[in-house]
Amino acid sequence: MKRYIFSFFLMIFGLPVVLAQSVVWNQRFQDYFDTYKDVAIDQMHQYKIPASITLAQGVLESGAGRSELALKANNHFGIKCNGWTGRKAYHDDDERGECFRAYNSVFESYKDHSEFLTTSQRYSRLFRLKLTDYKGWAKGLKSCGYATSPVYASKLIDIIEVYKLYQYDTVKAYGKLRQQGEHINLRHIYTFNKNYYLYARRGDTFRTIAAEVDISYKKLARYNERDKNDILEEGEVVWLHKKARKAPKSYKGKLHRVQAGESMYSIAQKYGIRMKYLYKMNDLPPTYQIRVGDLLRLR
Repeated sequence: MKRYIFSFFLMIFGLPVVLAQSVVWNQRFQDYFDTYKDVAIDQMHQYKIPASITLAQGVLESGAGRSELALKANNHFGIKCNGWTGRKAYHDDDERGECFRAYNSVFESYKDHSEFLTTSQRYSRLFRLKLTDYKGWAKGLKSCGYATSPVYASKLIDIIEVYKLYQYDTVKAYGKLRQQGEHINLRHIYTFNKNYYLYARRGDTFRTIAAEVDISYKKLARYNERDKNDILEEGEVVWLHKKARKAPKSYKGKLHRVQAGESMYSIAQKYGIRMKYLYKMNDLPPTYQIRVGDLLRLR
């Protein structure tokens, strides 16, 4: 009872009730940010939306990826079906059984969130703000009608400040963040086939790359189907997560014609496919030696 009287007292005297609901650090939120920070940074580079805002919205709207909508529809931003022609999911929100967008992966949800904000006139004024103005973005999203909660902006700001998400808004390219404002020569990260990759520099090993991108060098070697002690050639593709079983849907019905100097490994790396599945798709034994002119299915 005293709690309700205190809240009433705050409202009567114009004090923000949100003070009694401040964000407290928890491991579940931190795990979410560790998982999706690279995606948010990549989206920031492409669409000019602060990574901190994307992450704070994602964790808040999806319950750190554990909400019913996130689990059954990969929808991490609570975006409804307005104008949507893709797969749909129905969920109780402001009203019962509302229509929400459904995605095949969380990556698609992040990408659609970026496109939703950049293509809607409603949010156009936000893109006049600096990427480092996360407070302006948070308040702007609320005033533009992204959410109905009166404390939506303050919740985003609290999350960003407690978890120091603002540090991602100044990252120029993919790489490990250093503390105390050190200058970092970060590599550019590219996206393809729902994965991330970079190009090896002269003298690179999985150890040197791992030190920069904060991923175990043994995992990096495994993701790229190589020995952990290999020296990499300049310009080689290095995948940062486990490769897929097949190429993207846009390659359906398309064939790869083998060129001089190519191997099953280099082709698998090019398309972000695990080698065993490239052999399997083409009904080839692992001992098969490809020849110039061979045609390979990619999915």
